[in-house]
Amino acid sequence: MKLLVLGGGSCQVNAIKRAKEKGHTVIVSDYYPDAPGKEFADIGELVSTFDLKSNITVGKKYQIDGVLTTGTDQPVYTVARVAEELDLPCLIEVATAKAVTNKKIMKNLFKAKGIPTVNYRIIKEDFSDSELDGLGFPVVVKPLDSQGQRGVYLLGSVQEIRSYFADVLAFSREKEILVEEYYQSEEITISGWVKAGRLYLLTVTDRVTLQNPPHIGICIAHFFPSRHLKKYYSQIEQVSSKIVEGFKIKNGPIYFQMLVGNDGLMVNEVACRIGGAYEDVFLPDLTGVDILDMLIDSSLGLAVDLIPLKTYRLAANKKWLSVQLFFARSGRVKGLSNLERLKELPGVITAGFNFKRGDQIGQIKNATQRAGYLLVKGQDRENLRENLQQAFAHLRICDQEGKNLIIRPRGWLR
Repeated sequence: MKLLVLGGGSCQVNAIKRAKEKGHTVIVSDYYPDAPGKEFADIGELVSTFDLKSNITVGKKYQIDGVLTTGTDQPVYTVARVAEELDLPCLIEVATAKAVTNKKIMKNLFKAKGIPTVNYRIIKEDFSDSELDGLGFPVVVKPLDSQGQRGVYLLGSVQEIRSYFADVLAFSREKEILVEEYYQSEEITISGWVKAGRLYLLTVTDRVTLQNPPHIGICIAHFFPSRHLKKYYSQIEQVSSKIVEGFKIKNGPIYFQMLVGNDGLMVNEVACRIGGAYEDVFLPDLTGVDILDMLIDSSLGLAVDLIPLKTYRLAANKKWLSVQLFFARSGRVKGLSNLERLKELPGVITAGFNFKRGDQIGQIKNATQRAGYLLVKGQDRENLRENLQQAFAHLRICDQEGKNLIIRPRGWLR
């Protein structure tokens, strides 16, 4: 069968490889000619994942049997529209895809459906000060339709909002932005699968972020199990089910981000996709549920084995794992660790670099500057810490002077 994958970045490589292993012909749409996923695909098209018309043309050209994306937010809407136009299997309806990829619709649905979220406003560039009345500072400003923390800033005044407005819009196709109160909190992420409107929770992880004001919310690590799971399990399950119902999510993967603070649980954002922190790799290891396989088969209209999903119990999962999405200081790359040797270390599942020798690493502004990833498991909390420390001791990105550029910010080792 022929499968169109929207995006050829590192988050889509595993999906491309898996679909090929399953015997499918894979076509990749990506506006980068050297997108890494194109190396593994049968066909690469120089088409943006945002370009609906061109992706429909690609689908017709190759007479595709299915279309999907993974690990990234915005192409979810393109997938739904292409599937609808070409009468292909689709896990969610177009209206749902729009709601989970546009923060204005998302936030308004939170409010309408009684889903807890922080106080917010949607404003245009010529907004008046009075439109922000009742909103506490500092605030976080975001584009309505972007991803990877692009155009996201922590700001302390109305004047700062005005000065950053054009920059936020530079990452958006909309003419408005989201302004929401900053909630002092810890973050958690929820991964799961929905079948016929019923939610099956798979993991709840602690999401550790890098604070580099005015840049905010850049993820550097995930830890399973979440330290908040025991206390908030019932509420996480209730709120997540409320999201599924309110957004009319019928089938497929879900990825919800929530905040835990003094005022309780707040929903930050929701998505109908596999997470971008290599959940397609670690979920089968942690849960026995191969969510990537399920996504590929479902997107092609093939039958899916639901037994692992129905028999898994999150509350009974005693495994430990961390995903490290590490960054590096600015500099030109001269040397890198041997990944094969790194993968031989205790607990290391996989690892990879986003830069190669000769590349220039720039300043950290958003998630696109990540230097690489490292997935490590342990028998318990202490064993996980030991395995992480050993792996990072062998992890190197060296500059011209031989200095290791890898950053270990606060929180990387829980």
